[in-house]
Amino acid sequence: MPEPDAGEVRVEVRACGICHSDAFVKDGTFPGIEYPRVPGHEVTGIVDAVGSGVDMWSEGDRVGVGWHGGHCFTCDACREGDFVNCENAKVTGISFDGGYAEYMVAPEEAVARLPEDLDFDEAAPLLCAGITTYNALRNADFSPGAHVAVQGIGGLGHLGVQYAKKFGCEVTALSRGTDKETLAAELGADHFIDTTEGNPGEALQALGGADILLATAPNSNAITSVVDGLGRDGTLLVVAATGEPIEVSPMQLIMGRRSVKGWPSGHADDSEDTLDFSALTGVTPMIETYPLSDAAAAYDRMINNEARFRVVLLPGE
Repeated sequence: MPEPDAGEVRVEVRACGICHSDAFVKDGTFPGIEYPRVPGHEVTGIVDAVGSGVDMWSEGDRVGVGWHGGHCFTCDACREGDFVNCENAKVTGISFDGGYAEYMVAPEEAVARLPEDLDFDEAAPLLCAGITTYNALRNADFSPGAHVAVQGIGGLGHLGVQYAKKFGCEVTALSRGTDKETLAAELGADHFIDTTEGNPGEALQALGGADILLATAPNSNAITSVVDGLGRDGTLLVVAATGEPIEVSPMQLIMGRRSVKGWPSGHADDSEDTLDFSALTGVTPMIETYPLSDAAAAYDRMINNEARFRVVLLPGE
């Protein structure tokens, strides 16, 4: 069992979500990664032990640990409180062992408090897909009543639709085909656009144009195809981590004063806000659960996009 050093917390893992980013560990594609390494950055559990100097956490606390695995407190970004852009930031499951395990150890500043109203399994994906969509939207420039379009109704998008609706927005869901139309309505979408039928940008304009277009599906061509759906002063808000370029012409930005913006997930404070808001408003992810012994099969189901929509490991089963 790993022992916490000074400033660290040991967590008895109750649930850990599986994410596409875990491929960084499996495939060895994250720069500087060292092995052996246990992946997993959507971790919920109980504080089992604390290292010396830790006074903000106690044994028995319900907690979560997300992608942001700690920061240095001294770089320029940290001195401005911009911890997620720390020059020496750690990543859970990459810089240190993550949650595909019965126990894990994390820096105390990487730990978020988990509300009693949230179950461990449902809360785990909120520490990645949840914080990514919630934090991006709450930092965007819009007011209740704005038109938010969500491109892609998958692991990120099905939460993005819920958050946008809870923020009091008019919500349009965009997806390939019509198989998710009923689900989108159940999640809170007011409109649905099948992107395989006609021009999705024109379809959005017929609804008045989007103030915020949240791009959640990691397909650059699909994102490119909806840019013309932005309304006046509209923002393309990208959270889908794709390595291919998005094509946006200067004229598309100039006409209508449109903009393109990206947003990372967030740090532990942002995780707590995401968890608290989700508990308050009833936002929950759709999950499939597997025992830790079936991690390989669960990972394959996730990486092949067969799950609807998040896969969660339960070490205690």
